[in-house]
Amino acid sequence: MSIDVQQSASGETRGEILWTPTPESIAASGLGRFLEWAARERGLTFDGYDELWRWSVQDLTGFWGAVWDFFEPIAHSAPERVLADASMPGARWFPGATLNFAENCLRGPDEETVVIARSQTRGPSELTRGELRDAVARAAEGLRKLGVREGDRVAAYLPNIPEAVIAMLATASLGAIWAACAPEFGTRSVLDRFQQIEPVVLLVVDGYRYGTKEIDRRGEVATIRASLPTVRTTVAVPYLDPEEGGAVGDLTWDALLAEPAPPAYAAVPFDHPLWILFSSGTTGLPKAIVHSHGGIVIEKLKNQSFQADIRPGDRYFVYCTTSWVMWNNVIAALLVGAGIVLMDGSSAHPDDLELWRVIADTGVTTFGCGAAMLMRARRKGHEPGRMFDLSRLRGMLSTGSPLPAEGFRWVYTHVNPDLYMQSGSGGTDVCTGFVGGSPMLPVRAGEIACRNLGVLAEALDADGRPVIGEPGELVISKPMPSMPIYFWKDPGDVRYRETYFSMYPGLWRHGDWVIFDEHGSCRITGRSDGTLNRGGVRLGTSEFYAVLDDVPQVADSMVVHLEDPEGGPGRLVLFVAPVEGAKLDEGLREHIAAELRARCSPRHVPDEMIDVPGIPYNITGKKLEIPVKRLLQGLPRAKVVSDGAVNDPALLDVFERLAARFAGAG
Repeated sequence: MSIDVQQSASGETRGEILWTPTPESIAASGLGRFLEWAARERGLTFDGYDELWRWSVQDLTGFWGAVWDFFEPIAHSAPERVLADASMPGARWFPGATLNFAENCLRGPDEETVVIARSQTRGPSELTRGELRDAVARAAEGLRKLGVREGDRVAAYLPNIPEAVIAMLATASLGAIWAACAPEFGTRSVLDRFQQIEPVVLLVVDGYRYGTKEIDRRGEVATIRASLPTVRTTVAVPYLDPEEGGAVGDLTWDALLAEPAPPAYAAVPFDHPLWILFSSGTTGLPKAIVHSHGGIVIEKLKNQSFQADIRPGDRYFVYCTTSWVMWNNVIAALLVGAGIVLMDGSSAHPDDLELWRVIADTGVTTFGCGAAMLMRARRKGHEPGRMFDLSRLRGMLSTGSPLPAEGFRWVYTHVNPDLYMQSGSGGTDVCTGFVGGSPMLPVRAGEIACRNLGVLAEALDADGRPVIGEPGELVISKPMPSMPIYFWKDPGDVRYRETYFSMYPGLWRHGDWVIFDEHGSCRITGRSDGTLNRGGVRLGTSEFYAVLDDVPQVADSMVVHLEDPEGGPGRLVLFVAPVEGAKLDEGLREHIAAELRARCSPRHVPDEMIDVPGIPYNITGKKLEIPVKRLLQGLPRAKVVSDGAVNDPALLDVFERLAARFAGAG
């Protein structure tokens, strides 16, 4: 580990370098192999990552055409061109090409183990690629016999188990469209999603075990099934009760896979719908976001290989559920020849070191997790690198929220001093990252290293001008293949355009507040609609949380700014959930204020600190800053947040009760 604190041209001090790639590590990476190919086959050479990135966004046809030719995805017909229309929205990629996501995921030697599953409900299991390919073919034949055709929707109420992977790939192989909700979702949340898309087949489990607790879902399954009139058949995976669990469906999983069949894949157009992912549904119905076969294949080949450096034979693990976009990203690692590790159960059973135990036991090479998980491990003093054999762990990816510099340092001190650590940001909307890491670049504490290849990400000021060294709206100024092809049941793309293109016509506004420096690295400082404006100075919420994460008496926190309708300074309010046994007394208040003043600025010291029992998050793990703010401003709860989108709706009761205290603010 080396220390190299630098100051950028904008005057901001950069984080120390924690890891530096070697010529050997670059050459062995997927990106290194692409660069060698580009030099040999195209005569293209680049002086560093920045020049490579600039080419990738200035010559979209040249870059994405090279990606296609380098990976040689299985295609039933070749593309006529790379980019027929560069409009946003409405870009047309690789017209004329026909292919299938599942077919590309399943190519490779039969004997390699590619699915490694750990379940607290039924124990471990594994599948070779040959076994996975056979199971997918059988499931596809079963779905075909149930009448599933191209364009039909297959919905799943399944946990993160091999059956979910098999069913998704089988659905894709037919040209049908996949959608999933994890079984911890309540009926309202499931129906808000599935009723929009009118599935014809529903896959379910009878329940699951979370740690030592058994969760019976038979009642929820009955309600969901009764509320989906388009469902012709319910297929049950007996999970919690292997003997009786099949009774919740019309057909058991084993019966669905009963008939052997040769692998067969529908040759669908590049922009044929693959799956539907749902937004969190914090307000109103969740957006039903539709991605394409070709867009996901080409983007994930690029991103998994060039940015994440996932290689053939690797094993990729993210602790996630079938509802989160990261589950889809894990499966997409099959595209680059990697194996995937699945886990269903509590990350805190038998203790809160369980994820590291899984990594060691399954030989994980790349581990993805939320920044909050790493900061909790740091706060608890965990030392997984000392306690487990993590020698195969070559890379880590942190996402979900900004990872503070202290989180980076903890990884290099207590996990592995020689791994490629990436902090990235993207979204369900594009099923990939906008900014992240590169195996060509050093890792600096607290920084996202670069803009991803093929992604023209910029920060715009209030006048819509690109800025460097100061915060701005994160926009994507040129199209990406994995942008949604449309929202389900959105005639004329009205909601789609309103969501991403209403603020800057022709530019994708993502809703994050970002600072890029002249080197191309960046920091996400929070959601732009949650950015705090104090006296005309914009403050990112992540700056507060980075400080509060280091206060041992604080379990969690949330900050909101309530504007004064009369034009006054408003009120900056910090909600603090103390750890068990601690109190938000005068001493702790003074300590928090002193830390914020010293590490951020006097403007960061809140006007008020309030003790709360916990902080509400949405189902994808993001703090509900805006809904809480709206509640405090007096808006009705039903208008600002759907209880089904909240991890613990009871916490919203606390903020509803506080609303009277803030009457008139904002």
